[in-house]
Amino acid sequence: MTALLWFLVALALLALEWLGVEFDGLLAAALAALLVSLLCAWLPLSLGLQLLLFAAGSLALLVLLQRWSARKRERAIRQSDAAQYAEVISGFDAGSDQGRVLWHGQSWAAENLEPGQALRPGSQVLVMGRDGTNLQVLPNA
Repeated sequence: MTALLWFLVALALLALEWLGVEFDGLLAAALAALLVSLLCAWLPLSLGLQLLLFAAGSLALLVLLQRWSARKRERAIRQSDAAQYAEVISGFDAGSDQGRVLWHGQSWAAENLEPGQALRPGSQVLVMGRDGTNLQVLPNA
C-alpha cells in the first residue's frame, strides 16, 4: 500500500512539473518518490526510513541535475561559418541575459549566451542561433 502512495506522490510531482510550476526540485523529488515506491514494493521499510530515503534521494538527484545543467551551459560555442551579426538595441545588463537586437532590419528578443558580460546599445553581437522567436547571441570579439 505504501508503494502505491509513493507512486501517487511521484505522479503528482510530475504533473506539477508538467504544468510548469517554477520550483527547481520537483523533478528530483518525483524521481526520488518513484525510487522509494520501488523500494517499498520490494522491502518492508518503516515510515521514517522512507522519508529519509525520499529526502536524501531528492537532495542527491537535485545536486546531480544542477551539476549536469551547469556543465551543459559551460560548453564552448564555436563560431559558425555562416555567422551573422546584429546590433544591440536595448542593453543587456551584467546580471541579465535578455535584451533586444536589430537583425535583418527587425527587432528581436535575444539571449546573451555569456550573461556575465554586459552588452551596450549600439554594439555588435554575433548571432549563434535561434530558439523560436529568441536569438542566441555572443559578444563580438
